[in-house]
Amino acid sequence: MRFTPEFLDELRARVRVSDVVGRTVKLQKRGNAYWGLSPFKKEKTPSFSVDDNRQSYHCFSTGQHGDVIKFLMETKGLTFPEAVEQLALEAGLEIPKASPHEAEGAAQKQGLIEACEQATVFFQSMLRRSQGRQGADYLKGRGVAEGLIEQFRLGYAPGDRTALKDYLINKGFLEATLVDAGLVIKPDDGGASYDRFRNRVMFPILGPKDAVIAFGGRALDPDARAKYLNSPETPLFRKGDVLYNFAAARAAAAETKKPLIVCEGYMDVIALWGAGARTAVAPLGTALTENQLALLWRQSDEPVLCFDGDSAGVSAAFRSIDRALPLLKPGKSLNFAFLPQGQDPDDMIRAGNAAGLEALLASPQSLADVLWRRETEARPLDTPERRAALRAHLRSMIAGIADKDVRLAYGVEFANRLRDVFAPVVTRSGGAPFPRNRAGFARRRRFESEGERLFREAAPSAALKRLAPPDSARRGATLVLAGLNHPELVRRREAAFFDLDLGMADLDQLLSELLGALLADPHLDSAGLKAHLHTTPAARTLQRILSDETLNRQSFLRPGAEINEVEWGWSDALRHHLLATSARRDMAASASQAFSDGEETWKAAITAREALINSGHSSAVPDRDGEAGSGELDERLQRMRASVGAKRRKRKFEH
Repeated sequence: MRFTPEFLDELRARVRVSDVVGRTVKLQKRGNAYWGLSPFKKEKTPSFSVDDNRQSYHCFSTGQHGDVIKFLMETKGLTFPEAVEQLALEAGLEIPKASPHEAEGAAQKQGLIEACEQATVFFQSMLRRSQGRQGADYLKGRGVAEGLIEQFRLGYAPGDRTALKDYLINKGFLEATLVDAGLVIKPDDGGASYDRFRNRVMFPILGPKDAVIAFGGRALDPDARAKYLNSPETPLFRKGDVLYNFAAARAAAAETKKPLIVCEGYMDVIALWGAGARTAVAPLGTALTENQLALLWRQSDEPVLCFDGDSAGVSAAFRSIDRALPLLKPGKSLNFAFLPQGQDPDDMIRAGNAAGLEALLASPQSLADVLWRRETEARPLDTPERRAALRAHLRSMIAGIADKDVRLAYGVEFANRLRDVFAPVVTRSGGAPFPRNRAGFARRRRFESEGERLFREAAPSAALKRLAPPDSARRGATLVLAGLNHPELVRRREAAFFDLDLGMADLDQLLSELLGALLADPHLDSAGLKAHLHTTPAARTLQRILSDETLNRQSFLRPGAEINEVEWGWSDALRHHLLATSARRDMAASASQAFSDGEETWKAAITAREALINSGHSSAVPDRDGEAGSGELDERLQRMRASVGAKRRKRKFEH
């Protein structure tokens, strides 16, 4: 249906935005506008404004704005034509007449709707008669209360070959109409037509304006060819465009602000409704389609997909991810709730575990979590080659995300996960690994003992604060800057970059953003990479590194350097970084052992730590990168260990 600009302008002029919005949001007049709490997010201070003079609304907390038509679309999940028709009815404005061709098509559809409505009445009546005893017993056995039977207009299709056909023809419907509506099958060989649904419990499927547009039928004969049978594609019904119970669930979601719940079947939806969860919908026997995802996202930013706790349910969840991943938009994703093995929502509710089901739905897993689980559990990852294959596979999936912002966000997320999970793990003295925790972009610290944790978290002296950055920070910055100026280096040494633990939150954040950008777009050059990173939270760190004159004096870091020279210089810098990191860890372990021996030994350990971090300022002869060579660092480490040990022995002797 097409609406002219003039008609829409007249509609907006007749309807006050504040009247329509006021049915959903409690508004208070302030000056020339009305204010209330945002209908798009939970808040305590009003940030939602409605201006009748401008015929618009604006939400300052989310940035959403528009006219009265868009408000109904965003808060009620209506399509544009549905919103216009609802407002026109309220305003007493006549909908523009369709063209002759459109009018003919509308008349045909109306005839099909009327046939489906009368078929629903017939099926409902059959459920109450002796012929429908088997169907009624089935519903009773599934715990479907009488009120739910009425609510969902459930019925029974008799086993007779032409029971429905005869009933509707006696009502005045043409056989051709019944065939077009999918209620009757006309054989290709010219034989007599017959009912599509026989000896089945019937589930009416509703479309716009709550009109019945199709049916699903559950077979009662255990030998039936298909357990569930849906209507065929008709002018009213396209299976991939419809969700069972969508209209009612959409209204409930708009009222309660709860997400839509996607189940696998009709009975799950009905059981959830009976348990008070009225936002449940179901696809019609297939994996979610693009159009069904669009329907879900029209009402819920993150609908919850609820799957049976078996291999089939997990496989269905994985298929949904593959379908949804390319379509993700900022703020639009999917969550997943997996039920106990072999159970569906109907099973849990009938077993009296509605509370457990509610808890699972209230704490679902994110799409990113389920995708990561799928990819890391699908194959062994115990060799470098297999981990490289994982990175390559993740890269190909992320590249399929159409939205650039979401694609880059997934790149950073999975870059962080790859670094966290596959970085070398330091173990406790007993051999048990430390738990892996990550706060934001900062890399987790890995400690060998509680004493080491206390040692590392001790507040350093003012002198240490002044002396630490030139060596440790520049060493880490060198490793990152090489990748910034030469993305080809990251592609060559990808595993080593992912294993880097720089020990500084700002550098780790920049490295994660860098790796994430290249994971999302492997073909980025240096200019494109830097342009992107300037838009990220790591922009200040990036600018500081790029403007550091000391770093830029190193020839292999310059943008014009040959890649082989870059790789050689980077490998040398990595060797020094790993050596110094190991030296610090060894020194910390020695100091943590001394911690329990008293304050004097603790102070000695702190002094040793400061000396180690300040080692670049000693008189030792530096190597080509401006840091002490491996022999020098080892020698200093031994001297520090001896100093701490002497302090400890002296204190024991005095006591």
